[in-house]
Amino acid sequence: MDKHQQQQQLFLAKSTRQRCNEWIFRDVPSDITIEVNGVSFALHKFPLVSRSGRIQKLVAEHRDSDMLRVELVNVPGGAESFELAAKFCYGINFEITSFNVAQLYCVSDYLEMTEEFSKDNLGSRTEEYLEIVVCKNLEMCVEVLQQCESLLPLADELKIISRCIDAIASKACAEQIASSFSRLEYSSSGRLHMNRQTKCEGDWWIEDLSVIRIDLYQRLITAMKCRGVRPESIGASLVNFAQKELTKKCSLWNPSGLTKVDLGSTDHEQLVVETIIGLLPVEKLAVPISFLFGLLRSAVMLDCSISCRLDLERRIGSQLDIATLDDILIPSFRHSGDGTLFDVDTVQRILVNFSQQDDSEGDMDDESVFESDSPRSPSQTALFKVAILVDNYLAEIAPDANLKLPKFLGIAETLPEHARTIHDGLYRAIDIYLKAHPSLPDEDRKRLCKLIDFQKLSQEAGAHAAQNERLPIQSIVQVLYFEQLRLRNALCCSYPDDDHKPAVHHQSWRISSGALSAAMSPRDNYASLRRENRELKLELTRMRMRLNDLEKEHVCMKRDMVKSRSRRFMRSFSKKIGKLSLFGHSSSRGSSSPSRQSYRTDSKVIERTCASTD
Repeated sequence: MDKHQQQQQLFLAKSTRQRCNEWIFRDVPSDITIEVNGVSFALHKFPLVSRSGRIQKLVAEHRDSDMLRVELVNVPGGAESFELAAKFCYGINFEITSFNVAQLYCVSDYLEMTEEFSKDNLGSRTEEYLEIVVCKNLEMCVEVLQQCESLLPLADELKIISRCIDAIASKACAEQIASSFSRLEYSSSGRLHMNRQTKCEGDWWIEDLSVIRIDLYQRLITAMKCRGVRPESIGASLVNFAQKELTKKCSLWNPSGLTKVDLGSTDHEQLVVETIIGLLPVEKLAVPISFLFGLLRSAVMLDCSISCRLDLERRIGSQLDIATLDDILIPSFRHSGDGTLFDVDTVQRILVNFSQQDDSEGDMDDESVFESDSPRSPSQTALFKVAILVDNYLAEIAPDANLKLPKFLGIAETLPEHARTIHDGLYRAIDIYLKAHPSLPDEDRKRLCKLIDFQKLSQEAGAHAAQNERLPIQSIVQVLYFEQLRLRNALCCSYPDDDHKPAVHHQSWRISSGALSAAMSPRDNYASLRRENRELKLELTRMRMRLNDLEKEHVCMKRDMVKSRSRRFMRSFSKKIGKLSLFGHSSSRGSSSPSRQSYRTDSKVIERTCASTD
């Protein structure tokens, strides 16, 4: 015991003796001295024995002693509670309040002040006050629970805590029901509906619960869930409680060294985080996602249990589409071992949870997966939002020199291919990574650039990629090829002559089909692919027929050249040359030769690109 505690105990003993002198009979000498926690009370046997069964037994054991001295050990509430019980024995009036009823209830049980020894004894008086006054008032129940913190485990054995918790849960539920009824109103059509614009007044108790100790708070929230309190109200209470408990310390984070604070000083915070995670409602959006990420950061900092962190990651993954970039930028620590600035592994597990959740929601039998009338596929809007979020996250972590390629690829490849309709964000992130890692081998550069579908780059991104020296030569060739197709398609579509539309149909289809299929879910994409497959077969059949015709005409032309060089042959030759256009249409005599040469050039580029990609 330190010097400060000794001085405090001496002061308490002195003040207690002064108070005793005010109400103990002065004209009758004391015949019993009771010592409680170092404080001595000079009292009289008769008033104590008439009310307390415990003191009656002690006096009976020492009948021969005229001056009895007794020490009471482990008195609930200490000397202060015993003094109030002694006053009650002497018939001195004092007020029972929510701040002392728990102490009086426990000390009456300790001293055996029951109806067996005296009518209207202290035990029955405190029981009556607890039942009639305290349990009818939520604030008083909270105050009693606070007083019970120093009276454990006796207060729990006497069911004071459980009665207060049940009373608070019932009262909170009743308040919400009353508040809901007050928001009911009739619409213009005469129907009864809930006015959601009116502020709910049934959650005023949230602030009061933040003063309770964490173990009692856990029992209270569990009781509220059983009573049917709204998940949003429970979530708001958890947020308020966590903010107050976790901000009592100056900081859990040491920004200078990026190391954890001493675990011995954060045991309480670790208990709070793990308890709150276990109390989170199962319903989505019951708590803000920013709060979930805050809990996850705290759980990582405090080395909370793996089950708690995995539970948080699963909850976050189920609503990742509403997260922001600041949310998923989770700092890393030196104890992670890889030296990265951000915790990439945690984010990857969250993305896996998001993808698996999508798969489980859309999982059906094979016969119904691709039916047009089948249940809705995983939300494309959520996929698009998460894809944008992931691309921004990759761009944010890419400059980290310690970020290894497998981790970068792991994040980029987590989402399905149809999640991205445009690859500008992914290209930007990869370009930043290549710039921050100039010594990356060519094999890794090719592996990284295979993630990009250059056909899905915007015109600006494509122009940048075409001049980007950091990209492999094969990627630049692909960019130039698709840019050429895009330019040709734009020119042909703007040409006023209708005869040219069939000639560009195949090219425009090749450019747009990738973006269209990327914007579809797997089951919708299947039907689209079947249609495209049929169109391809038809197109190939036309090509074969046209090539056969060209071969026959070529043979005939050779035969004519051998037999005759007359003007008749020249007229025949000029007519057949006009038929050499690949798609069977020509606007002028000179247009067939350049188009054929361009087609051959494109074919060679395609062959080289495919060969290098394979």
